[in-house]
Amino acid sequence: MGVFIDIMIAIAMLAVVASLGLGIFSFLKGGEMGRENSNRFMRYRVMSQAAAIVLITIGFMYKMGHH
Repeated sequence: MGVFIDIMIAIAMLAVVASLGLGIFSFLKGGEMGRENSNRFMRYRVMSQAAAIVLITIGFMYKMGHH
């Protein structure tokens, strides 16, 4: 279970970095793409950050119980 949580945390963190990078790229590109996608990428980033925080909390709780 511990390895599974670690992998899920890594995936969630990569999702945060990817959505942040896409949001910055969209913002810098500007124009129609920026208007259509910047808020969407911001929502994705917030959701992936929330998922990462939940998974990190679960991971800490799991590892504290199995020391």
